[in-house]
Amino acid sequence: MRPVNAPRPNELIHPVRYSGSSMSATEPLDPIRLTRELVEIESTTYHEGAVGDYLADFLAGRGWTVEKTAVPQPPESATAGPRWNIYAGPTGQSPDLVFSTHLDTVPPYIPFTEDADFMYGRGVSDAKGIIAAQVVAAESLRAAGFRVGLLFVSGEERDSAGAKVANESPKGSRFLINGEPTDNRLALASKGALRAVLKSTGKMAHSAYPELGESAVHKLVEALGKLLAIRLPITEDVGPSTLNIGQIHGGHAPNVIADKAEAQVLIRLVGDAAPIRAAVLKAAAGLADVDFTLEIPFVRMRAIDGLPTMIAKFTTDIPQLSNWGEPLLLGPGSIHVAHTPFEKLAKKELREAVELYIKVAKQLLA
Repeated sequence: MRPVNAPRPNELIHPVRYSGSSMSATEPLDPIRLTRELVEIESTTYHEGAVGDYLADFLAGRGWTVEKTAVPQPPESATAGPRWNIYAGPTGQSPDLVFSTHLDTVPPYIPFTEDADFMYGRGVSDAKGIIAAQVVAAESLRAAGFRVGLLFVSGEERDSAGAKVANESPKGSRFLINGEPTDNRLALASKGALRAVLKSTGKMAHSAYPELGESAVHKLVEALGKLLAIRLPITEDVGPSTLNIGQIHGGHAPNVIADKAEAQVLIRLVGDAAPIRAAVLKAAAGLADVDFTLEIPFVRMRAIDGLPTMIAKFTTDIPQLSNWGEPLLLGPGSIHVAHTPFEKLAKKELREAVELYIKVAKQLLA
């Protein structure tokens, strides 16, 4: 018997209109309206099933050949229900270019609102507005005779689980345009990431008699002090590596010598991870055990004449989609408001993104 959370074979979706959408299957697409419908479906990480169902049915209803591929849930979210990757492409053909971004958002969910100039809510910029822009651009390119596809994946905000599943079944595309908030500028590079968990152990005792115990917290603090003193590398045209101690847990009470302590550390990479790993292990030696739980490599990408550029200090699914063609990174919205209570996207910028996606695709496929 197949385990409940194991990936199923790709499921083809027959062209039927999604009953929850207010858009006709034949009318021209409005990216603002599509963004609203997507944002109104909550899809924080591990809960992407409903928005995946919506997109699969919506795209099938517009004549795309659609596949839903299950993405397994980790044990801690096994009760969250099914979630999917959604691929939409030309029938019986390999796409030359695929647009891609992610279905999931960070918590908490923020309902959609709008005014004359902006849309607000969780995912408007990261990345449901991007989904809408890519869908509208792909429809225009398809109508002009280009072979293009769409790939929307689950789990980007945590561990790129969906991208890893998708990379096992590429469609033969030459180019992959990945969408993240880059202010409609083409990214020349994307920083990598190295996540480490440091765990210190000690001996519990009454705090009035420290000689009878051994503080795990003190050991962890000493290790973290050494981490902060590491001279991180700098790449001239990209910038520095950065280190963030994001979480610290440990101890039982102020009057108890702590027997356990743990810290979560994330380092943004601008080159090879190996020397950083070695420096972290050296800093923690004798003080804490180190478990490297995530590594995403630093990536360089091409420029295109006439397009403004930027350096993405964040990580993306691109390293996990290596079988989908040469990658580019481009999308509307600002990363500075993503993951915040103030997430927003200018309507003008979203419409400009549609035209930009079309322009870039045509240049690549000329």
